[in-house]
Amino acid sequence: MAKVLVSDKISPAAIEIFKANGVEVDYLPDVGKDKEKLAEIIGQYDGLAIRSATKVTDKILAHATNLKVIGRAGIGVDNVDIPAATAKGVIVMNTPFGNSITTAEHAISMMLALARQIPEADASTRASKWEKNRFMGVEVTNKTLGLIGAGNIGSIVADRAQGLKMKVIAFDPFLTPERAIDLGVEKVELDDLLARADFITLHTPLIDATRNIISAEAIAKMKDGVRIINCARGGLIDEAALKDALDAGKVAGAALDVFLEEPAKDNPLFGLANVICTPHLGASTTEAQENVALQVAEQISAYLNTGEVINALNFPSISAEEAPKLTPFVKLAELLGSFAGQLTETAISGIRIEFEGDVSALNTKPMVAALLNGVLKPLLGEVNMVSAPALAKDRGIAVETVNREQVGAYDNLIRLTVVTERQERSVAGTVYGSKAPRIVEIKNITLEAEVTPHMLYITNEDKPGFIGRLGTLLGQLGINIANFNLGRVEQGKDAIALLSIDSEMTDGELTQIEGLEGVKQAKRLVFGV
Repeated sequence: MAKVLVSDKISPAAIEIFKANGVEVDYLPDVGKDKEKLAEIIGQYDGLAIRSATKVTDKILAHATNLKVIGRAGIGVDNVDIPAATAKGVIVMNTPFGNSITTAEHAISMMLALARQIPEADASTRASKWEKNRFMGVEVTNKTLGLIGAGNIGSIVADRAQGLKMKVIAFDPFLTPERAIDLGVEKVELDDLLARADFITLHTPLIDATRNIISAEAIAKMKDGVRIINCARGGLIDEAALKDALDAGKVAGAALDVFLEEPAKDNPLFGLANVICTPHLGASTTEAQENVALQVAEQISAYLNTGEVINALNFPSISAEEAPKLTPFVKLAELLGSFAGQLTETAISGIRIEFEGDVSALNTKPMVAALLNGVLKPLLGEVNMVSAPALAKDRGIAVETVNREQVGAYDNLIRLTVVTERQERSVAGTVYGSKAPRIVEIKNITLEAEVTPHMLYITNEDKPGFIGRLGTLLGQLGINIANFNLGRVEQGKDAIALLSIDSEMTDGELTQIEGLEGVKQAKRLVFGV
């Protein structure tokens, strides 16, 4: 019988779930705070269920001789040394969806409080003032709510807002037209949302593409008197720009549950009367804490009993027999996915993955998961190899896999085709005997390129002199080329160039390359190789 230690305080109902699943459980809610005691006993257990008090360090893991899975009741896992756990083959899980309703409700509550100036009116009344005429609010009925991010939490906010008779418009690069219809929202571009929304609420991860998505430039495009709500991540809003806009009256009010620096104890927004602030309370309800406890118990039990992996944050286990064969193909699949994901700027409706030759006879599930992880990570940020398939399904992305015998020159080949509302884009790669992944086809154009950390991808008109102009410009910019790979459909048609460069390119440098005569598209690519 598998044995689990619960080292933090969680709902008693979670303990009963372990028992019902035939898992022996020791509930020691204070041992997580005692590092020495935890290190002494952890070797007895197959599973560990924690919240935030237990710190699972590399030293603790060194004593965890039987540990197979760690489950965090909640989202954040900064108290777990994930690389050390991965090195020991320990699966690390969290429960990312247990607080979705709670966070969505908090966003709606903040919006209503902002519309009616409830916190300030409460303080005024408690101070024995009766300033009835001072607190003139606005209705939310028939107003337009702009949703930036229409994933799990954003979709719940949309549903609740529609119940308040609001019109909901949404910007989300991964929102397909079909999914938008299901949600009852209008899919729009960001600039359109900024211009039309009376209220704007953010529900997106903090990644490079979303950092300061509410900037001074974005605010300038908004309606006068707009109101902004952020219960997602600090860093999505340029706080200095927001303060200036609040002072100027461009923004009528803001309600923030998250901040760039937390704990937020000295923030210039705190002194403004038209700002509502809460201390990251999105997940703070009794129900949410109960939900994550029950979910982590179910997930740990499922893994220990059947090997099922749910919401894992590191690579799933692969048998010793499979590992040597699968590892290079998993890496190739993730690189192909990352290549396509970094080039995709519109909603993805479908993904087709073709396995040809020797690779088609292997266990392709880890490769599919790695490829989806690569595609989704540039826009979603918080995604991993195990959660990627579920996230793709949740967003209505149809995933098709095809296995076939060798049909071309390569003993093994993986081809990825991403289908968007605008186009289909394909990229293919292979693994040679050295186990080094290679890109061998882009948009049905043959080339051969080693994947390096920093690359530049260009689509151009196939005309004499282009390569010379490109090389000259890169030299003027001080960008050193490590490899230069070319391909074309036929003479005079579209051509592509895939360059390995020695360092990451700046925005200004990329702009100059985009302006070069003959360039149709230029993208900088970054890979974790």
